[in-house]
Amino acid sequence: MSNNLFHTQALSKYGDKRGSLVVAEFGIGCPFPIHRVYWLFGTVAGVSRGFHAHVKTRQLAVCVSGACSLLMDDGHNRKTVRLDSPEKALLIEPMVWHEMHDFTPDSVLLVMADAPYEESDYIRDYDRFVQLMGKK
Repeated sequence: MSNNLFHTQALSKYGDKRGSLVVAEFGIGCPFPIHRVYWLFGTVAGVSRGFHAHVKTRQLAVCVSGACSLLMDDGHNRKTVRLDSPEKALLIEPMVWHEMHDFTPDSVLLVMADAPYEESDYIRDYDRFVQLMGKK
């Protein structure tokens, strides 16, 4: 898996003197049909989230307010990506371990997924993830 998946992509921004609007829809900023949307907010200072990978689910993450960092790990490469603008999105492919850290007090992390929640799609043990990815 190429670590270019660990880079943010620009979302379409529109605006005028009244303010701005950012769009993420299937084919425009989001490469998949959206079946679930959730957001994280009010995260306690110093607390990290995530610590899992998905077997099949694809996600697009946008920090619509504030900022946070995502540690991305495909079993061979690790990179931390900072989401600090509502115009930046991070595509999280299946079988990529991800952790969310360093939330600002005003952060709201919005996540769009291509599938509804299904517990069996989660890998929550890092050692098992590494084993599945064939890392030595």
